[in-house]
Amino acid sequence: MADSVQHPEMEAEVVIVGGGPAGLACALHLARLYAAQGRSAENILLLEKGRALGAHQLSGAVMDPRGLRALEPEFASDPELGAIPVEDDALFLLSPDHALRSPVTPPPLHNHGNYVVSLNRLAQWLGAKVEAAGVSVFPATAGRELLWENDKLIGVRTDDKGVGRDGRPKSNFEPGYDLFAPVVVLAEGPRGSLTKQLLARCALGGANPQVYSLGVKEVWELPANRFPAGRVYHTLGWPIPPELYGGGWIYGLGGNRVSLGLMTALEYADPATDPHNLFQQFKTHPWMRALLAGGELVRFGAKTTPMGGWYALPPLAGNHWLLLGDAAGFVNSQRLKGIHLALESGRLAAEAIFAGALARYPESVRASWMHEELWPVRNFHQGFEHGLFAGLANAALQMATGGRGLHERYPSVPGHERMRTITTLGDPPPRLTPDGALTFDKVTDVYHSGTRHEEDQPSHLLIADTDICNRRCTFEYGNPCQNFCPAHVYEMVFDEHGAKQLHLNPSNCVHCKTCDIADPYQIITWVPPEGGGGPSYDGM
Repeated sequence: MADSVQHPEMEAEVVIVGGGPAGLACALHLARLYAAQGRSAENILLLEKGRALGAHQLSGAVMDPRGLRALEPEFASDPELGAIPVEDDALFLLSPDHALRSPVTPPPLHNHGNYVVSLNRLAQWLGAKVEAAGVSVFPATAGRELLWENDKLIGVRTDDKGVGRDGRPKSNFEPGYDLFAPVVVLAEGPRGSLTKQLLARCALGGANPQVYSLGVKEVWELPANRFPAGRVYHTLGWPIPPELYGGGWIYGLGGNRVSLGLMTALEYADPATDPHNLFQQFKTHPWMRALLAGGELVRFGAKTTPMGGWYALPPLAGNHWLLLGDAAGFVNSQRLKGIHLALESGRLAAEAIFAGALARYPESVRASWMHEELWPVRNFHQGFEHGLFAGLANAALQMATGGRGLHERYPSVPGHERMRTITTLGDPPPRLTPDGALTFDKVTDVYHSGTRHEEDQPSHLLIADTDICNRRCTFEYGNPCQNFCPAHVYEMVFDEHGAKQLHLNPSNCVHCKTCDIADPYQIITWVPPEGGGGPSYDGM
């Protein structure tokens, strides 16, 4: 589209990009600080690319209440949130045929005192409070571009609406807004597109590169009393091979429903690895098959999670900007938890904004319980670089040495650099053929994610050079995009000459951003589609 398009302008005091727990906590706490001074919060703008607050929010999720309690001390008694206290937790070790309950649950997986929650519902619950506090919330509005004045970030341009697949304006075209503000808060979640722009432009990064895992999740409705609400099980072992980091979960929800899923680290060697297919295999374990017998699939989703830890955190504040939550990398990979850290990062950011001293935010993080929690696990994920057994040994050593382990900082590389070419590997791992009752193909699961996009719009998956996909990747890596994408966005089809060509199904995209992370050539860039498109993670 021509650069001559005139974008309407709007002035604000703060622009927050992202309506997840971090962005909502920041908006809510800042609005309350304003209210204490008699100030209106209407010039705090919060952008959410989902069609409604919570639509794109997905997690397991077992929440440490520490972060939410600082914002809403009485959250547990509010039926609108529906937080369920954990009543039972355990770790199971799986072989292909057996499930052994560990006699000891490792301390990081002790969940008594925590709560099973729907992250979608938490975002809706917090969002109602944010709107009641007077914050200007814009759903179905994506931040598409950062606005700069020399080296100073001055605002955000939102997405154009009504652009056709050919890139030309349609009859309903509406240009995006240029939102100018002295403070821009990026709380977009993992691998945020604006965060990626910011880090690249300013040449910022942590001591280690950020690494990610992909969580694939389904919600099932089971026969009554099969799996009680508040029960929390984690698994290690099959079907995750020992050279790969990952594990499963089963969480008891209300209404005879369970959340079940599998996390797979996106740093594997074999390009044929398919996290969605591994999850389907997980459900065929005899123990899982018995659990799910007579049940019904209700919902599906997939999401990446930053796992790099303290040394992978980029600078948290700069010239008029702040990074919060998963966008910064605030996840405790040992405990498999980040919601409480996201909420607290939002609260601390709000206090720094209110004080007019953005540099206070990273100082507050370092002085807070966030640092106390993350510092002892700073090397945890990197300790699994050589597989499960070496990782468990490293974890024990790190616990004995306050997180140091063998080195003060375990070095790391981006996950995609660990992928090997197909000529250096043996036979690909076995694949499961879905039966449509217990196990499902990707397209069926996408249907259960509620994903919708405007079909007549440009692809939001930007590939720098498709010749690499068609001519190089086919022979070097076997087109792993077909495997690592959990939503069947990428497929190789034969053209009229019998040659493989990449075909995209962007309307399937569930916004997990795995392709942006795991592509071995790093030529795929995920950008937000027209605001409002994507999954609808109701109750997830």
